[in-house]
Amino acid sequence: MGRFGGGSEQVGGDGGLILGIDPGLQRCGYAVIERGTRRVLDAGVIVTTARRTLAERLCELDEGLAEILAARRFERVVIEDLYAHYKHPRTAILMGHARGVIMLAAARRGVAVESIAATAIKKALTGNGHAGKRQVQRAIMVTCGLARMPEPADVADAIAVGLAGCLG
Repeated sequence: MGRFGGGSEQVGGDGGLILGIDPGLQRCGYAVIERGTRRVLDAGVIVTTARRTLAERLCELDEGLAEILAARRFERVVIEDLYAHYKHPRTAILMGHARGVIMLAAARRGVAVESIAATAIKKALTGNGHAGKRQVQRAIMVTCGLARMPEPADVADAIAVGLAGCLG
């Protein structure tokens, strides 16, 4: 797992923690956001091994999520809704598998799961449900007080999902 940002301290008070997730089978972005301050405490990517079977990769994803979920007490997990272009049905199926593992991992630990559409994420951050990627990135940087955009894109997308969970 790659890491971006802060340490692993437990946050108390009314600043509940949100785990934003950009679901993916190859690369699953995650971001730990403190709801009250909208501060990114931790973020990174769970990367699965391409040469392994689908079942093995789903296990890798579950193990990575288990580690993240065990490290803190989360108010909820926020995940991007499934959207797929009709030309790429296989992508939607693989994404569905990953989303199922993510939801199961959270449910096993008693953490509520909220699913948010991409347009709702964009609207929460920019006021425009059809905002472009650059506009969303600028909103992330301003909202979180970041000097630069987090990389890779999976991390930035997870932060956007988590922020939408804080703002919505």
